[in-house]
Amino acid sequence: MMEEKGLKVLLFYNPSAGNGLLKNNLDYIVDRFQEKGYLVVPVRASKGDLLDTVFQNMDQSQYRQVIAAGGDGTINICVNAMIRNNIDLPLTIMPAGTANDFAYYFDLPHDIKEMIDIALGENFTYADVGKVNDKYFVNVAAMGMLVDVSQKTDPNLKNTLGVLSYYLKGLTEVTNLRPIPVKLISKEFTIDENMYFMLVMNGKSAGGFKRIAPHSEVDDGKLDVMLFKEMPIMDFAPLLINILQGNHQENKNVIYFKTEELTIESPEDVSTDVDGEKGGTFPLHFTILPKRLKISTLYSHMKAPIW
Repeated sequence: MMEEKGLKVLLFYNPSAGNGLLKNNLDYIVDRFQEKGYLVVPVRASKGDLLDTVFQNMDQSQYRQVIAAGGDGTINICVNAMIRNNIDLPLTIMPAGTANDFAYYFDLPHDIKEMIDIALGENFTYADVGKVNDKYFVNVAAMGMLVDVSQKTDPNLKNTLGVLSYYLKGLTEVTNLRPIPVKLISKEFTIDENMYFMLVMNGKSAGGFKRIAPHSEVDDGKLDVMLFKEMPIMDFAPLLINILQGNHQENKNVIYFKTEELTIESPEDVSTDVDGEKGGTFPLHFTILPKRLKISTLYSHMKAPIW
């Protein structure tokens, strides 16, 4: 029976994500899929390129889907491996991390039963994938003085306090802010500017800020670019209020535009972050892969791409 087409499911899971939701429910996940006649092939997230090896030896015709179970970093690792190895299977996201920003875009549930209901369903949404240099991202690439907040935050604190831990850590970094000279090059907008922080978004949420890119759409074939300029410290509080309200694109200290391709240069060594994981070095070249992923969702509400 298990040799029939599409009767396997690859489960890539992070046992340390969030509060251990996946690890504690692994048997339940396997049982639910087996009830429907699907064999779950578990791959534990770990350092190294194990997932690449699995994909390289995979017969896609034998698989129904790939499940990425964990936080944004786990999803990023999975998506990068899928694209590197030309895996075109549907991707199901089971959010179990601290912020789960990409899952938030699709309004995916955090209840394990509801997650599996969606995974076993037949509703899908097509999503773009961003690319920066040789790495792919589904939600956000960030640059500047605050991007290493996630990387510096103690994992135990993240699991205990959740998104609040990012805010607390971010507050400790504000006094260390210094402007970074950058050059942005795109067909829509080219400028030399001093920045504190910069985001290139595919989704709407980052670091738990739900309205950081309210105009972003994952299927529009464009990236949303936001540069936060060097500014007097007295402008920080009004900007934060604007961010919480989702109208910061109109703030005088923010440069905002959409683009399909962007290059960012800087004479300095700038910290970067891609979907919550450490990113690459400048210069950065951004492009986008329109509707590259087929995501399991509660409802189908987007047309398939035309290739």
